[in-house]
Amino acid sequence: MAACPAFLFAAPASGQGKTSIVAALARLHARQGRRVCVFKCGPDFIDPMIHRVASGNECEVVDLWMCGVDDVAWRLARAARSADLIIVEGVMGLYDGEPSAADIATRFNLPVLAVIDASAMAATFGAIAFGLARYQPGLPFYGAFANRVGSAGHADMLQPGLPADIPWRGHLLRNADFALPERHLGLVLAEELSDLTTCLDRIADALAATPLAELPPPVTFGEIAAPELPPLLSGKRIAIARDAAFAFVYAANLECLRDLGAELAFFSPLAGDALPDCDAAWLPGGYPELYAERLSNRRDLWFALTKHVDAGKPLLAECGGMMALFETLVDRHGATFSMAGLLPGKVAMQARLAALGHQEAKLPEGCLRGHTFHYSTSETSLSPLVQAQNPKGRGGEAVYRRKRLTASYVHFYFPSNPEAVAELLS
Repeated sequence: MAACPAFLFAAPASGQGKTSIVAALARLHARQGRRVCVFKCGPDFIDPMIHRVASGNECEVVDLWMCGVDDVAWRLARAARSADLIIVEGVMGLYDGEPSAADIATRFNLPVLAVIDASAMAATFGAIAFGLARYQPGLPFYGAFANRVGSAGHADMLQPGLPADIPWRGHLLRNADFALPERHLGLVLAEELSDLTTCLDRIADALAATPLAELPPPVTFGEIAAPELPPLLSGKRIAIARDAAFAFVYAANLECLRDLGAELAFFSPLAGDALPDCDAAWLPGGYPELYAERLSNRRDLWFALTKHVDAGKPLLAECGGMMALFETLVDRHGATFSMAGLLPGKVAMQARLAALGHQEAKLPEGCLRGHTFHYSTSETSLSPLVQAQNPKGRGGEAVYRRKRLTASYVHFYFPSNPEAVAELLS
């Protein structure tokens, strides 16, 4: 058994500022020499990048449906063996989603800290905290934290409204310098923010004067061993696109490939890198629409990938990676760019969200779980190999296949079925 101070940050809804606070708190404790491990509830790529910079350690996702209970359990237990503090950031509102952040907190006995945007309320702050704490019986609760508070006087109006058994965990004043910039898929990527650590340090300095500067009580995690994977990809070299256009990669996916025995070779299409010599290739999701002109000019790369596919070698293209493989891409301003042409048809950006949620694809190689989140739509003459489904069995994203090219809007979580991934890429 391993015990480690830990808690889960949640909120009544998205947009309450919990990501900034979690990252800044990780930064605060890391500056004090503590090893901080941050986890993110639910499918997410962008917030974990922020948390990785803040804590200095990889941030992993924990999702009871996509990852599975056993996967979440051993990752938390592994972290507890070496960390001085574990912080889990919830997703959306505390009780949103099936399963929710509250379900994770209850299953692993993680005390919940409610981050509440208090900018337009007084005593109602206490009512919201009371509802979050009591809605699900048995939920471990750590207290309430007020964000975007107008003044010290405003904070004095908030604290008395809390029930006696819900601790006040401090407040953070409203400050434009504490905000992290956003775009259509969420926060701007960490690597694009030259002043990220400066911003996090500002918030961390403010949090140093709150009760959050103290470690929470330890949580006990079971002694769970990592799964042992057969070396099904031993001797295989997998080329992985990795830059601002193809940035959406779960840390667990890379770990899974290595544990299967694969050698990983990273390359940057935006930097002009050639396709490495490889047995298989992977184009993850990202923001190809923001770099469409530069990608359009990478005719050498698209030619190399065409030869790769024509030779019968595997290529996995997820969401943004798939977008880059169509004949044309239309960006949010209506400009059209020629792309790789490995998939017939076009993809076009939309002003509104096109799809969001968990997905499960029953491929010939096996069943893989993941999620979808995109603002573009595609038109193609290809017939889907299979149609993914959401957890309730409703139709989801199409999965296309041409020779050994597999393409879909779905971002797969490789540890959900490592053997299927090995078959897909071998």
